[in-house]
Amino acid sequence: MANRKKPPPLSPPPSSGRTNLASCIVATTFLTFITIILLIIFFTLLNPHNPTITITAVQLPSFTINTTVTFTISHYITVTNPNHGKFTHYSSSLQLLYAGNQMGFMFVPSGEIEARRTEYMAATFSVEGFPVVVVGPSLEVEVRMEMVGRVKVMRLFTNHVDVRVECRVAIDVNDGSVLGFRC
Repeated sequence: MANRKKPPPLSPPPSSGRTNLASCIVATTFLTFITIILLIIFFTLLNPHNPTITITAVQLPSFTINTTVTFTISHYITVTNPNHGKFTHYSSSLQLLYAGNQMGFMFVPSGEIEARRTEYMAATFSVEGFPVVVVGPSLEVEVRMEMVGRVKVMRLFTNHVDVRVECRVAIDVNDGSVLGFRC
């Protein structure tokens, strides 16, 4: 056997510091770009929105008017949670006002509305006789509902929510029927 000489090992070419720096810049730019895209998608798809409150109907089961007015008023309300997370509400209330004075007040019990669900509520006030000056064929009262709570997004972020709705209800003074309401 002949002695063969092994060729010397090939050594890598000397590396340039500029090549490493350029690779780091490209990688950093790519990762920053991907992070920005993911954040835009996250906040676009999972951005918390305020729930919507709608007063769907108002009824007066009883109504009497002399020099004072006494009536019972029932409200039917829907609260819709458009978010991907639960809406937890607390410290919520419903008020009934006439000429800026509070005639009725009710706390809405704390609770949760699941993601993308609608909750149906009903509230009834019995208003005892209060003096009223009737000008015209109708009487107008105001209904205010406020819901305070929070929406959790992906169990990490919490968004504070304070939603209000105000409606004016026109009541016929002759028979106590609801002429209409606007919110």
